[in-house]
Order: sequence, then structure tokens, then C-alpha cells
Amino acid sequence: MRLHLAPPLRDISLAMLTGVKLAACMHLVSTHVFSVHGTLGPSMMPTLSVRGDSVVVAKRYRRGRGVRVGDVVHIKHPVPEYRGHGAVKRIVGMEGDFVLRGTAPGPVRVEEEERPGEEEEERRMIQVPEGHCWVVGDNLTESRDSREYGPVPLALIKGKVIAKVLPLKEMKWIKNGIEPV
Repeated sequence: MRLHLAPPLRDISLAMLTGVKLAACMHLVSTHVFSVHGTLGPSMMPTLSVRGDSVVVAKRYRRGRGVRVGDVVHIKHPVPEYRGHGAVKRIVGMEGDFVLRGTAPGPVRVEEEERPGEEEEERRMIQVPEGHCWVVGDNLTESRDSREYGPVPLALIKGKVIAKVLPLKEMKWIKNGIEPV
């Protein structure tokens, strides 16, 4: 049995059905294929500007699948006060790699109370644990990254940043920034 609607109702129902299909398709693409995100902050300069850049994030790299050292990734921020926000950082160590903690150049932080051995603790080699990666911003002096909050679980990776799309005059592919020796 076929339902027959008056022409205006049929047009409205077809428009609504088309809208639902379009919304479902957009959801699938942004969840599983790619998404576009705005960036803010100086941590990835000069790769990305302080304000006004938008990047394309490839979702096939979610949860760290297929990422390597040198890739720029979009992560769920691991710091509790920034939960719900994302961050764009470069991977400099994968599980099993050794990284030097506390490598940022610039002024030495002076605390009110002295803590013996703290300097050695901040500048020691650590091994990235299984299921984690070590991320830093390209602008070491202005980046909050793994040097501050430690290794990042691969499960927090939302995808790999593959292109800068806005502003249009600065559109470019984002390449792996670490060359083999």
C-alpha cells in the first residue's frame, strides 16, 4: 500500500528527508574521513599562525593508527582544565622511544622553595610507554606539551593534520617535519 500525500506535503517531506540524508552524510564524513578545525595560540609557529588558521584533520589516523614521528596531530587536550578542547602538536617520540624531558630553551623557572634534584629530574631521558606518544609544539618556548604533562595516550589522537586551508593565500600541505638522518 502506497501513501499518497498532497503535493505541498510531499515536497516538504522530500525536503526534510533530503536534509536528514545530508546531515547523516556530513556526520559520517566529519567523524570518519576528515574535519576542519580552527587553531589558536603560538605553540605551532611557524608552521601555523597564532590566530586565524584552519587545518584539515584526516580521521583515518584516529587513536594513533599509522602516525609516526614528525607528524602533526590533533589531540584531545590531556590537561583537565582544557578538557573538551583540542590541541595541535608534533609527534617527536612513539612508544619505546627515548626522549629528553625538559628541553625547552629560554629562561630557567625559579620556584619560591628549593627542591633538591629537581633540575636533574626535569632534564632526564624517559622512555615513552606502550600505547603513548610524546608531542611538542614547534615553538618550544611557547608550547604546553608533553614536557609539561608527560606522554599522551594514542587514544587521545583525533587525527593527523594534513593541510592548512585558511587563510587561502597561505594554503599548504602539512608535511612530516622530521627528516631521517
